[in-house]
Amino acid sequence: MKLAPSLAALAAALFLLPARADVTVGVTLSATGPGAALGGPEKNTLALAPATVGGEKVRYVVLDDGTDPTSSTKNVQKLVSEEKADVIIGSSTVPTTLAAARMAAEFKTPLVTMAPIKPAPEVGVWVFTTPQSVAVMANAVVRHMKAAGVKTLGYIGFNDPYGEDWWNNLSKAAEAAGIKVVASERYNRTDTSATGQVLKILAANPDAVFVGASGTPSVLPQAALVERGYKGKVYQSHGSASREFLRVGGKSVEGTVLPVGPVLVAEQLPDSHPSKAPALDYLKRYEAAHGVGSRNTFGAHAWDALLLVHKAIPEALKKAKPGTAEFRQAMRDALEGLKEVAATHGVFDLSRDHNGLDERAVVLVRVEGGDWKLLK
Repeated sequence: MKLAPSLAALAAALFLLPARADVTVGVTLSATGPGAALGGPEKNTLALAPATVGGEKVRYVVLDDGTDPTSSTKNVQKLVSEEKADVIIGSSTVPTTLAAARMAAEFKTPLVTMAPIKPAPEVGVWVFTTPQSVAVMANAVVRHMKAAGVKTLGYIGFNDPYGEDWWNNLSKAAEAAGIKVVASERYNRTDTSATGQVLKILAANPDAVFVGASGTPSVLPQAALVERGYKGKVYQSHGSASREFLRVGGKSVEGTVLPVGPVLVAEQLPDSHPSKAPALDYLKRYEAAHGVGSRNTFGAHAWDALLLVHKAIPEALKKAKPGTAEFRQAMRDALEGLKEVAATHGVFDLSRDHNGLDERAVVLVRVEGGDWKLLK
């Protein structure tokens, strides 16, 4: 049976039309290596991502960078060149994320990070960060120190951009608060000992010590301090707020004070807190898949990144088709237009800056009995 000429022409035209492309979200994270305590929960969270957003199918391509900046760079190249990613989420640590950001900007592809970086202005045009800025966290820590009567402070942090970011912001805030920094030391993420640095800090005898590190490597200097009888206060960064930190640190991290995102202690938040509802929703999903008590702030950064990307997709679809340079630009513009988005870690206003979080994004907790206790 032959089709009528008009039907045959219509069938041919439909055959020639390109299939509607799915939105592709590329991901590079540190599921292995020193940053695995961060990247593992992030990978688990991304597995919970919905398959459609606003009726549009979304394809997720997740790659492991092994906590290696070179691999992170290669992952972004592959995601854009081979997988035709419309937007990228990643990475887990500051060094790997800085590498990913530079490559994403070169490809003019928006990147939503899960690590607190400060990219160069020409790179930052394409980069949006979900973690709280170190400045916001440092100011909260110093306010607690001052209220607790701390007069002198020792610092030990990673010998990398994350450690230096903490040093720059913490030392500035401490000086403004009248707290004197009497020791400043560095160590590497892969070091197995920080004894030499700790002995120098102990010789200065500070009222408190701050560890500017992340993941389980942040336990190393604190354990050394405790082992040598240090009795002062110890503070850690939000990069240490994981169950692995509690497990590895054990009794040596009891009493530690950390600035963290609201999600970590969602049930302890007042009902009026804007992050309580979205945080509880995320925790219900995550702990249903990975067990009660498996929560962590790093997985929540991935959830917030997804939330922002999903908010931007419908707006970008109004301007261009996925898989094109025009759509990547539209995604960038849509992300930049997001205002007052309540998420697990705070309220994002990306129209103000590309992080958009304020004091609502930080609470202080103390390690008590191997768990997190909200400080009122």
